[in-house]
Amino acid sequence: MMKTASRASSITRRKLLKTSAAGAALAAFPAPLIAQTKPFAGVTLHGASFQHRFFTLLQKYIPEFEEKTGMKVDLQLSALPVYNQQANLELSSGGSAYDFVNVTFTLATRWIAAGLLANLDEFTGDANLTPVEWNPKDFVDGAQVPYRDGKGATYGYSWEGGAMLMGLSRMDLMEKKGLKIPKTFAELAQVCAEINGTDGVNGMVSWFLHNWNLPPYIQGFGGNVFKNPPGDVMPALNTPEAIQGVEFYANLLKSAPKGVLTYTEDQARQSMLTGRSNIFIHSSAWVTPILLSDESKVKDTSRVVRSPAGPVHDYPASNSQGLGIPRNAKNQKAAWEFIKWALSPEISMKLVREHGHSSVCRRSIITSEDYRKLNTVNGQDLGALYLEVLELPGKGENYMAYRTSKEFPIVGDVLNKAFEQVATGQLPAKDAMNAAQDQAIAALRRAGTKL
Repeated sequence: MMKTASRASSITRRKLLKTSAAGAALAAFPAPLIAQTKPFAGVTLHGASFQHRFFTLLQKYIPEFEEKTGMKVDLQLSALPVYNQQANLELSSGGSAYDFVNVTFTLATRWIAAGLLANLDEFTGDANLTPVEWNPKDFVDGAQVPYRDGKGATYGYSWEGGAMLMGLSRMDLMEKKGLKIPKTFAELAQVCAEINGTDGVNGMVSWFLHNWNLPPYIQGFGGNVFKNPPGDVMPALNTPEAIQGVEFYANLLKSAPKGVLTYTEDQARQSMLTGRSNIFIHSSAWVTPILLSDESKVKDTSRVVRSPAGPVHDYPASNSQGLGIPRNAKNQKAAWEFIKWALSPEISMKLVREHGHSSVCRRSIITSEDYRKLNTVNGQDLGALYLEVLELPGKGENYMAYRTSKEFPIVGDVLNKAFEQVATGQLPAKDAMNAAQDQAIAALRRAGTKL
């Protein structure tokens, strides 16, 4: 009996020794399954952007991402001007406070040229970091143009697209007057003037960012903000074409509500939703609510179409916002994991299906049946319109290069002030734009730009 007990004790000791050895081996070589389950356990990822509905929606799903990866995501959101100032300072000073950032459309070229962002091709080109099905080429090319350098390397992926469209809220009034949807600048001016004042309705509405609203008119007449951006950034604010565009847009705003020069996007949108203004030309997300929003009082009388074409060019404005990784980020692989997840086909489709979020930049989503069903109203395929305009800068001439040139913020501010002088009658367009040309050149030289 004692022999049996001794043998049993010996077997138990051998089992314990084997178990201990196995445990030590596991400690030295962690099981792949465990590593894959929580690959970033203990990492806190710091990111920043401006406040936007995309991130408000995304935050609902971030806990799932944290559970899957083991990391914690600290996403800081602030007003656009505040974010731009803080991010620009942080990146320019070589800081490492952020692991991922919004690459703001108007700052993208500046940040890329200064080498402040990581080359994302290093991540997408590594099969261990990015699966084939993530497909970088699925992003609409026109939305990706701002996030590439001269050699074609990618420094951001677009999460938001803005395609300039025209919304008309009072087709009933237009039909009574025998007016058709305007397709040219001349027809636009006629419709705005004839509708203005009818049943208390304004001909059109706009908002205060004139350096977004105005350039399509300047380009439509054959001008530009710079001579030939991004290579030649000599301002071109006082050319005959630019002056003609300024005069035309200022005359359009005579049909707009009083105080329109200081209107916010929300005020302009509300004016359309209630039918107080007939025409609003802006990014699709701000125009399509006349058909899609529960607040709209004009769904039955509204249309959304392409912006009118100028006599020389048909250049509707478009833009995008992208996610990128600072060059000095401490957790670059974790940051890519977040960007890869946030802009994945799966999350993009979730935002479309569950929240009706339409300003995605993946072609496969925009052309999907689910997207088309949600964005086809009264026979109008809003997705097709959005895609058509969004991809234009990627075809042929990149006519939006003026806005992604690093000098644009300086010249854009000058353009804003000059246009207000014209629209308020303080100066004739020619005088205001001659002065603006001199001011823009002087401001750029003070900033160190060689012209």
